[in-house]
Amino acid sequence: MKENIQEKKDINTTANILYGTETNKAVGNFALEHKKTSHRLILALVKVKKAAASSYLKLGMGKPGVYEAIIKACDRILSGEYQDQFPVEALQGGAGTSTNMNVNEVLANLAEKLAGERDEGELITIHPLDDVNRGQSTNDVYPTALRIASIDLLRELSDGCARLQEALQMKERELEGIKKLGRTELMDAIPITLGGEFGAYAQAIARDRWRLYKVEERLRQINLGGTAVGTSGNAERKYRFLVIENLRELTGMGLAAAEYPMDITQNNDVFVEVSGLLKALAVNLMKISGDLRLMNSGPYGGIGEIRLKALQAGSTIMPGKVNPVIPEMVTQISMKVMANDYAITMAAAHGEFELNAFLPLIADSLLESLELLIKAVEIFRCNCIETLQANKDRCEELLEKSYAFATAYTGILGYDKVSEVVKEHEGNSELIRNTLEMLLKEKNSEVR
Repeated sequence: MKENIQEKKDINTTANILYGTETNKAVGNFALEHKKTSHRLILALVKVKKAAASSYLKLGMGKPGVYEAIIKACDRILSGEYQDQFPVEALQGGAGTSTNMNVNEVLANLAEKLAGERDEGELITIHPLDDVNRGQSTNDVYPTALRIASIDLLRELSDGCARLQEALQMKERELEGIKKLGRTELMDAIPITLGGEFGAYAQAIARDRWRLYKVEERLRQINLGGTAVGTSGNAERKYRFLVIENLRELTGMGLAAAEYPMDITQNNDVFVEVSGLLKALAVNLMKISGDLRLMNSGPYGGIGEIRLKALQAGSTIMPGKVNPVIPEMVTQISMKVMANDYAITMAAAHGEFELNAFLPLIADSLLESLELLIKAVEIFRCNCIETLQANKDRCEELLEKSYAFATAYTGILGYDKVSEVVKEHEGNSELIRNTLEMLLKEKNSEVR
């Protein structure tokens, strides 16, 4: 044990580094140079460590000064300091052990620096496992941290969806007087209003907002205190109750001890459920973005019913060309979220027995989807929805050129008769209208 501590200290005296041997091993083992562990997840883990240290302090356990120092170290990291001390790759073997160990080592070394000496001049030594990780396992702290980080981000995303919904509803009111051609399967259908179209978009986002708000309930049950497999091995009974109470107070979330910690430790279907709702939002965002791209197409050779704000040059060779870059970006984010959902699904399904080794992939994919959607929804609202304008003349022109009005005559003249008139005078909407009106008058005369 002393040898491990000495290794940690040797590393930390040679450079301005707070992590130790196990973190270095993980950096070497998972040298993907792809993406570091989400800092949101790191901060959530630090909150778990602070709740644990606060519990031991209140219970009067441990060496004097140790848990006070760990709490101070947690506060320094939570304030935004030492972000460069967490170099482990997001995708790692070991179900998140390397990330947990990284946090343990950083907190242990930082706490020692902050603790200084006791009154009698003796240095306070703090061990990353015996002290920082006391009564814990990666298998209970890592999924608990993931739930905390996910709830934080879900709240942000739900609020962002609320603002997007409001922006779409404002467009609904603004454009309610503009009649346009409705389309089914990309073909002319019947008249609608442009405002009605945006009202339908608002309803879809409203459902997403409500689903995301409600799913937080699924994440509030945590297995903290369950340690390795949910049976609470090496965790004192008083600690198990107090640590969740402290964490609830620290996060401001309605966290509760899982009724069956072994379930939470080994099964990750809740994350699949959350990801599925993110996918549903991505589907709606992609659909709306696709509609806007089509309605904006042109500006002269396409549909051209709306004008998206010109944000940047659209071509390096074609002067004046402007592309619908924000809907295109949102579409790609949606595709990424759908891909992440598949990764989460596969990872959750491949958990064997009492633990899922692939939880780091679930964590990285879920948090990435949440963070991307938060930013994409905001950009979509500010740089696309709020700034787009209707091309009223074009809406009226396309509506008048179509045979959308003909559907209104089928109730009296019959489907076959109206179809016959449309085919006979195809290409001349004015003649079709006049003929149908004449037939309608004749029909009415017969009735009288």
